[in-house]
Amino acid sequence: MDTYTKGGRCWMRYAAAILMLLISTPSLLAQEASGADMPALDSGNTAWILTSSILVLLMSIPGIALFYGGLVRQKNVLSVIMQTLFIVGVVSILWIAFGYSWAFDTSFAESGNPLACVIGGFDKAFLHGITLDTLTAGNIPELVFVMFQCMFAIITPALILGAFAERIKFSGYIVFITLWVILAYFPMAHWVWGGGFLQQMGAIDFAGGTVVHINAGISALIMAIMLGKRMDYKVGHPITPHNVTFVFMGTSFLWLGWFGFNAGSGLAADGLAANAFLVTHVATAMAAITWMVIDWLCNKKPTTIGACTGAVAGLVAITPAAGTVDLLGAFCIGIITPIVCFFMVAAVKPKFKYDDALDAFGVHGIGGIIGSILTGIFATRFISGEDGVQGALYGDWHQLWVQIVATVVSIVFSAVITFILFKIVDSTIGLRVDKRVEEEGLDIYEHGESAYNH
Repeated sequence: MDTYTKGGRCWMRYAAAILMLLISTPSLLAQEASGADMPALDSGNTAWILTSSILVLLMSIPGIALFYGGLVRQKNVLSVIMQTLFIVGVVSILWIAFGYSWAFDTSFAESGNPLACVIGGFDKAFLHGITLDTLTAGNIPELVFVMFQCMFAIITPALILGAFAERIKFSGYIVFITLWVILAYFPMAHWVWGGGFLQQMGAIDFAGGTVVHINAGISALIMAIMLGKRMDYKVGHPITPHNVTFVFMGTSFLWLGWFGFNAGSGLAADGLAANAFLVTHVATAMAAITWMVIDWLCNKKPTTIGACTGAVAGLVAITPAAGTVDLLGAFCIGIITPIVCFFMVAAVKPKFKYDDALDAFGVHGIGGIIGSILTGIFATRFISGEDGVQGALYGDWHQLWVQIVATVVSIVFSAVITFILFKIVDSTIGLRVDKRVEEEGLDIYEHGESAYNH
């Protein structure tokens, strides 16, 4: 009897377990289905964009600081370093405070606010609402995307420094750069990358041809013209760089960091990143060699400064195209860009006698314009995908016109904003240093230091 009783109880327990399993299965399946719909963090993409963010920061410090610092005279090298370091600090604060929200928030567009054409919104000011678990494109934490884009906001105003080097007052510079980032960079980033009208129009700017290089390069030209020439600047008598080794080191950091700049802009560690990496390197290598050859033919010597300048020109021009062109596009961009930039630096600048001290406009402005337009020629669906964009070379002339419109809009906007800001700051604080300060050097008079104490 006990045996039967125990057996009955055992079967009852089995039956109860089966019944509970049948009852709970639908809810478990529902939970699994719900979990399947939720995106999961992609650790590979996250690791790559974290690395890319570090690489882009290397472009500013120490890249631009060394590149520009080596090109100026010994008495002004610390002024360039200090200007670069200030940008890293103040732009980072502005970006976290409201710049990221201005550029990438979508609340204004969603609410129908007419300001959505220039401002994304302010719901994400001070990163409000962004948690450790908030993901964005590429299934990476949005916090990583915030920092990645912060590095772009840092490098852009740093490029302008080359135009007015050796003659700008630090106090006026602080106010001008701060206002420029807010009124020139943040709106442009929203227009092109944050859902603004240029992005909706279909303009291609994979990593910053319009937002970074045209924006900074045109502003550099306006500043150089309005600030005036250096006292001892003479056409046909270039001022000798004080440390060519610094220039080479800065170029090396720029070349290295640009892989994060371009290959990271797809926000994924995938084939598109690999292609961006490839075409960036090929275009840069071709541009460096092309400039060296031109230098050799025109000036009888292949110079280190020339090769470094050519490399930077190639890096600039491939930036907007890195996500849509193949090797053919990379080779062509790497050949065409240094030819045009060399002409601008060696012929146009002396002709019009403006003192773009370190060729910020001649390399970054012109390189960005060339790259943006050539993107509309060499973009191919072999890279962009079956439903992607293609350029005029492959039959789509519409894309070329879109690129031209975006380029013109960037030029006009940057020029107008820079002109207005220059007038305001120069009339209130002043932007040009005194004659004696310029003569003796900004390092001692502006910062109380000397780079080389013998």
